[in-house]
Amino acid sequence: MRHVIALDVGGTGMKAALVGSEGELLHQARRATGRQRGPDAVVDAILDFAAELRAYGEHHLGESAAAAGVAVPGIVDAGRGVAVYSANLGWRDVPMRRLLGDRLGGVPVALGHDVRTGGLAEGRIGAGQGADRFLFVPLGTGIAGAIGIDGGVEAGAHGFAGEIGHVVVRPGGTPCPCGQHGCLERYASAAAVSQAWAEACGDPAADAADCAKAVESGDARAREVWQDAIDALADGLVTALTLLDPRTLIIGGGLAEAGETLFTPLRAAVERRVTFQKLPSLVPAALGDTAGCLGAGLLAWDLLNQPTTTSRPTSEVTT
Repeated sequence: MRHVIALDVGGTGMKAALVGSEGELLHQARRATGRQRGPDAVVDAILDFAAELRAYGEHHLGESAAAAGVAVPGIVDAGRGVAVYSANLGWRDVPMRRLLGDRLGGVPVALGHDVRTGGLAEGRIGAGQGADRFLFVPLGTGIAGAIGIDGGVEAGAHGFAGEIGHVVVRPGGTPCPCGQHGCLERYASAAAVSQAWAEACGDPAADAADCAKAVESGDARAREVWQDAIDALADGLVTALTLLDPRTLIIGGGLAEAGETLFTPLRAAVERRVTFQKLPSLVPAALGDTAGCLGAGLLAWDLLNQPTTTSRPTSEVTT
């Protein structure tokens, strides 16, 4: 059966799949990155994992993978196929496309940025399916975004499009590692909510999921922390929809796992803030933690289905 290899590389773990032509997951696997052994070990782990997947396809599906796609964090030059920099993984200027292509016998390889790759999957086969314009915003350790346009994801002239987490929503507020003060991700990311709730309840081990549970049980302190995050998020999202006019806003990441505890007040907060803007549908992401892997598979299939397309070099970054 014809298939491609898809790899989604995170800070500590890797998710992988063999993906069929209709986006079906034919085989899934996970591995640790081994980042404690250094950046070279991470690269070796990726290459070894890809080789294992290739062998699995040969044995169980009757043929080698026709292409491969890999999504990685940090700064990515997708055009040159280079993983430029990742603070979490410690690498610089890794020629990932060439290395993977060599290890996999010369098959074409696509390299993508993790959030945009996940957004690509959500837009084509997930919560944004059928929407000509969407914005995918995962709320995790930080906040990033993917701007979907007609089945693709816009990287911008310099690869920084969609960095909604660094829109300033509280001028003069909490310092951000990016150098600004009051960035959205300092107030509305899962990490920010975890920190605020740990301080409010006096339990340093408390996290955003605990805060959501406390909200559901009626805890007044939790409701205040939660509402502060929702207000900041709504401010950032309304700025984004004013600029981008998306048809669909897709919210994912760890904070979205709270379900309607998040979405009901967030929809209300966004609706209160819009004036002339067209209110988009605001929906949860549909693909969960498989989005990056599925997106990497889509990138690989794009290489096979559009062999004459030449990618424009871009540098992509998320925090």
